Amino acid sequence: MKLTGAQIIIECLLEQGVDTVFGYPGGSVLNIYDALYEYQDKVRHILTAHEQGACHAADGYARSSGKTGVVIATSGPGATNLVTGLATAYMDSVPLVAITGNVALPLLGLDSFQEVDITGVTMPITKHNYIVKDVKDLADTLREAFLIASTGRKGPVLVDIPKDITAAVYDYAPKKPEHPAPTCAAAKEDLEKAAAMIREAKRPFIYTGGGVVASGADKEVRAFVDLIDGPVASSLMGQGGFDNTDPRYIGMLGMHGTKTSSLAVGKCDLFIGIGTRFSDRVVCDIKTFAPQAKVLQIDIDPAEINKNIKVSHKLIGDVALVLQKLNALLSPSKHPEWMAEIMEDKKQYPLIQTADDPEAVLPQYVLETLDELTGGDAILTTEVGQHQMWAAQFYNFKHPRQLVTSGGLGTMGYGLGASLGAQVANPDKLVINVAGDGSFHMNCNELVTAAKYNIPIVELLFNNNVLGMVRQWQRLFYGKRFSQTTLDRGTDYVKLAEAYGIPGYTISKKSDVRPVLQKALEHKCPVLINCIIDKDINVLPMVPAGASVAEPILNIEIDD
Repeated sequence: MKLTGAQIIIECLLEQGVDTVFGYPGGSVLNIYDALYEYQDKVRHILTAHEQGACHAADGYARSSGKTGVVIATSGPGATNLVTGLATAYMDSVPLVAITGNVALPLLGLDSFQEVDITGVTMPITKHNYIVKDVKDLADTLREAFLIASTGRKGPVLVDIPKDITAAVYDYAPKKPEHPAPTCAAAKEDLEKAAAMIREAKRPFIYTGGGVVASGADKEVRAFVDLIDGPVASSLMGQGGFDNTDPRYIGMLGMHGTKTSSLAVGKCDLFIGIGTRFSDRVVCDIKTFAPQAKVLQIDIDPAEINKNIKVSHKLIGDVALVLQKLNALLSPSKHPEWMAEIMEDKKQYPLIQTADDPEAVLPQYVLETLDELTGGDAILTTEVGQHQMWAAQFYNFKHPRQLVTSGGLGTMGYGLGASLGAQVANPDKLVINVAGDGSFHMNCNELVTAAKYNIPIVELLFNNNVLGMVRQWQRLFYGKRFSQTTLDRGTDYVKLAEAYGIPGYTISKKSDVRPVLQKALEHKCPVLINCIIDKDINVLPMVPAGASVAEPILNIEIDD
């Protein structure tokens, strides 16, 4: 059938099972938005306050659902406003398709109004990108974009479409989307060698990363841990890939990991990294990382092998498939002395926040109360900073896709938009965005999106009037010179929420915590909680940059 390019775009979205897109209209995408009007009963469009918010929303939709998120923006500033969101998705391997408009073909390269070479701009931060210069290529290009975004190591793909291509008419023939089966490049002898390493180990340590979540390998990981009988630590991106309430779970590893994990990595004889790229925030000092251990890395991306850490052996492939094959080669083993030692460390080095004032509001208490009230089943999105680490430390993630956060890029302003996408993708779940006041100010305009569509997210704002994580570094390493980290903005967050038509509450003392959280969770609309905390509550443990992961700081004296 004959369709315009804009209609072909929407038909291709429907082919891929897309029911929701996020975006912002403009001149170069007017034809696409006209088609969205025509197809409004089939594709829901969420209009955000800013294109960056739309990109973060599509990202949150993807992370929380496992589907590919879709964002639409116009040319020029609309397209460049996606850049931070695309880089965020790229660093964390999130499947996302960005559709941008551009000026008509005859105007390309002439510095035309709102013209930007967005494929050139985004080349380093997308898995792949395209500019479509012939309408006959449009449908297959979009199909290929979805295939690339959602297979292998997932990631964002951008498709730039000049305005005259969206107006051109061409024959459209529907096709079923491709869904290739997961692959395992590890040969039988590779798997057998890994199994032998595991059988020989006396002190195995299992470390799970974001690849466990991306591949949906939580059941395979649990079976693997049951077979091996070893302690499990997770990266920030791997939260929920292994049940945090399992006694074998010993917390995060790395800069803000637990003391138990740091001790275990120093004492283990086999370090098994599953779906991880060994980020510098995890490894810290490469020379002192896992000094007594052989390292087995399981990952889908060959480029990540021996990039940050030299490994003893590797298994390349989809984590779930690799573990299925590996588990079949293993028999149950027990390491009672090793596990007893780990459990003793865990008992000796718990994560505890304390204060002299019994009515002080401590993030640990807030998040553990939230965990209790939600049954540990909520989806938590976060901004970036101290609150992000507290969320990962003190909320028990039992399932994959419960923590939606910017790990690799560390994008302040990410969480509110991401919470909107996560709630749209999971309308029957509670979604809470854990924020700091610094991050909140970056994209607080997206409260209007929550209000307009009555998206019932809870904005839990830890308000300490400082850029807490940066201040923490200034205290430790910059002689307490708190340059530009005290905010003093005077924002009345409850009034700001009410200006958008959103109920707001304040927590100013410990006894407020439970009743305010209960009240907020009962709402069927967006709600904001202004949770006032002390500016000098720190994220601990903390490994200084370049130091050994085995030597975390456990206490910071506050004497000013």
